[in-house]
Amino acid sequence: MIEELKGILEEGSEEEQQILALALQAIRQRRERGSSFLSGFLGLKGEFVDERTYRFEIPLTVFMHNSGGAAHGGILATLVDSVMGSLINRSLPPEQYAVTTELKMNYLRPGKGERLRAEATFLHRGQTLVVMEGSVYDERDKRIAHGTGTFIVLSRK
Repeated sequence: MIEELKGILEEGSEEEQQILALALQAIRQRRERGSSFLSGFLGLKGEFVDERTYRFEIPLTVFMHNSGGAAHGGILATLVDSVMGSLINRSLPPEQYAVTTELKMNYLRPGKGERLRAEATFLHRGQTLVVMEGSVYDERDKRIAHGTGTFIVLSRK
C-alpha cells in the first residue's frame, strides 16, 4: 500500500492527488474533532446563521462529482441530511440526540462551480419528532437541491 501511495503522489493525476489530500483531511478532522470520515472528506464546518438556521459552506471537489462533472445526487442528499442533523443535534441538551427517520430530496439543477452552501431550518419541532428542511445552493446562489427530513429525538443511555 505504501508503494502504491508513493506512486500516486509522484505520478498520479491531479485528481488522484486531490483525493489523497481529502483522505488526509478526513483523518485529521476525525482525530481533531471526532467527526465522521465522510464529514472530513466533504470538509464540513458549520455555523449558525440564526437560532433556527444552520449552514455549511464547502468547496465542490472532485470527490463529489458524478461522471458528468456535476455534484453527485448522493452527495447533495448527504449535505442536506448533514446540515439538518447538525442543526437539530446542536440545539438539543447533551443527554439527547437525533437521527434521521425519513429524507425526501428534490434535485433542481446540476451542481457546478467551485463552492456549495447548504442551509437547514426547522419546520416543526415536537418533543419526539422534528421535521426540517434543507437546501443546497451553488456559488451563484441558485438552489440546486431541496429536501425535507424527519428526525427522532432519543435519549443517551
